[in-house]
Amino acid sequence: MFEEKNTALGIEFGSTRIKAVLVDEENKVLAQGDHEWENHLENGIWTYPLDEVWTGLQDCYAKLKADVKEKYGVTLTRVGAIGFSAMMHGYLVFNDKDELLVPFRTWRNTITGDAAKELSEALSFNIPQRWSIAHYYQCILNKEPHVKDVSYFMTLACYVHYKMTGRKVAGVGEASGMFPIDSSTGNYDAGMLKKFNALAEKHGVTAKVEDLMPRVLNAGEDAGTLTPEGAKLLDPTGDLEAGIPLAPPEGDAGTGMVATNAVSVGTGNVSAGTSVFSMVVLEKPLSKPYEEIDMVTTPTGEAVAMVHCNNCTSDLNAWVNIFKEYSEAMGINASMNDIYGTLYNKALTEDADCGGVISFNYFGGEPVVGINEGRPMIVRKPDAKFTLANFMRSNLYGALGVLKIGNDILLKEEKVSIKSITGHGGFFKTKGVGQSVLAAALNAPITVMATAGEGGAWGMAVLANYCIRADKSMKLQQYLDEKVFAGQEKETLEPDPKMVAGFDAYIAEYKKVLKAEAVAAKEW
Repeated sequence: MFEEKNTALGIEFGSTRIKAVLVDEENKVLAQGDHEWENHLENGIWTYPLDEVWTGLQDCYAKLKADVKEKYGVTLTRVGAIGFSAMMHGYLVFNDKDELLVPFRTWRNTITGDAAKELSEALSFNIPQRWSIAHYYQCILNKEPHVKDVSYFMTLACYVHYKMTGRKVAGVGEASGMFPIDSSTGNYDAGMLKKFNALAEKHGVTAKVEDLMPRVLNAGEDAGTLTPEGAKLLDPTGDLEAGIPLAPPEGDAGTGMVATNAVSVGTGNVSAGTSVFSMVVLEKPLSKPYEEIDMVTTPTGEAVAMVHCNNCTSDLNAWVNIFKEYSEAMGINASMNDIYGTLYNKALTEDADCGGVISFNYFGGEPVVGINEGRPMIVRKPDAKFTLANFMRSNLYGALGVLKIGNDILLKEEKVSIKSITGHGGFFKTKGVGQSVLAAALNAPITVMATAGEGGAWGMAVLANYCIRADKSMKLQQYLDEKVFAGQEKETLEPDPKMVAGFDAYIAEYKKVLKAEAVAAKEW
C-alpha cells in the first residue's frame, strides 16, 4: 500500500538531465521522473538560464507525480522528506533583492585560472577553477562591477533549496566545493577565511566571505521545511502541501558517495561515464597540496581526495560506432550491446600493456595533466603489436589514463590505503570488463552494486530518509550499512597482478607521448 508519509524524494540536477526518485522507508524506488536539458554557451560562458531551472524542475516533478498516479492511483500531495542535489561548484550570485547579478557560471567554465593559482598559493590548498570561491575571486581580480553589490553567492543545489525553504544552507559535502572545509570542525576553514578576506581587502572588497556563503550543515541536520511558495514553485498545480522537511542540499559527489556506500575511511567510488572522477575517504590529511587532487568531504565532513577528469567514454563510444557502421556496411545486423560486449571482451585477450598502442581520449582539456584543449588520437610505434584486442584495450586504458595518473599520487606517493572502491556508470555496463580495468588502474578491489545504477537522485533520497528515519545517535555510515545496503546484491573483483603491471607500463609510455597531445591541441 502506498503511503505518502513513508516516502522520501530526491531530486538531482545533472549536467544533461534533472532526475527525481521517490523511495519508500526502506529506500526502494517507488516512482521516477526526469527532464533533459543542456547547458548554453553565451558570451563565452557555460550557463543554464534560471527559467530553465524552474521549468525543468516542474516538468521532472510532474512526470514523477504522473508515475505515482499511474502505478498507485494516488495524487501526490505530500512526501516524508525532500532533498535537492546538483552538479557541484559554479557561481550563482545575487544582490540583497535576490536579483541574479550575472548569468549562472557552471563548473564547466575554465575562466578562473588566475584566481585558482593565486588562491592555491595563498591558502596552501589546491583550489580548482571549478570552485565557487575561485569564481568569486576572479570577479574581484577582473574588477567586475557586480562585486560591490554581492549579498550572497551559492551553488545550484543551495539556490533551489533556498527558494524552497527560505534558508541559505549547504550540506558540508556541497560546501566543500565552494570553499575549503576543516574536517575537525565541519565548517569552512577559519584560517583560510581570514587569509581570503585579507586578499580581497587588498582589492578594496571589505565584505567577509563567510557572510556571503551558505551556512554549513551536516547530513541529517535540520535544513528547514517546504514553504507555501516553495511548494507552488515545485508543483504549480497546488496539490503539494507545505511543511515537508528538507535535507541539507548536497552535491553530486556526496550523493554518489551515498549511492555507493563509500563514506567511511578507506572506501571510495569511481563514477565513469562521459567524464570520470574518483573519490577516496582519507584517514589523515595529505602531506601537501597537489594540483591533480581536489580535497572535498563526505556528507558528514570527512576529508575526501577527488581526482576529476573531463573525459572518459566519449572516444570509446565513437570507436564503437565506427565498428557499428562497419558491421552495417558488411550487411551484419548486430545490436549495440552485442558490439560493445564483443569488443570489450576481445580487449582482454592479448597484451596487458596494449602492445605499444597508446590512446588519448581527450574530447576536452584535462587540467590534471596540463592539457587545455582536447584532440582524441591513437599513437603507436611502427613495430607496435596493432591488433583489435590491443587497440580496444588501449582505448579502455586510455579512458582511465588521467584518473590513474592522479590516483598514483595517492597510492604510490602518499601511501593511501584503499579497502574498497565501488564503480558505477556506463563504463561498467559490460560485465567484468570495465571493472577489471579499473581494478588494474587503482590496484584495488572494485565492487559493482545493483543500486549503483540508481545514481545521485536516489542517493539524495536516501539522505532525505536519513533525516527523518534514522535514530539521532545513528551515524550515516551505520544507517547505510544497516538500513540501506544490508543484503545488497554486489560483485567484487580483485586486481589481476599481470594487468596491474601492464597498466603501469602503459602509463609510463602514455606520459612520454603526452607532449604530442599538447602540440596537437595547440597547433591544430
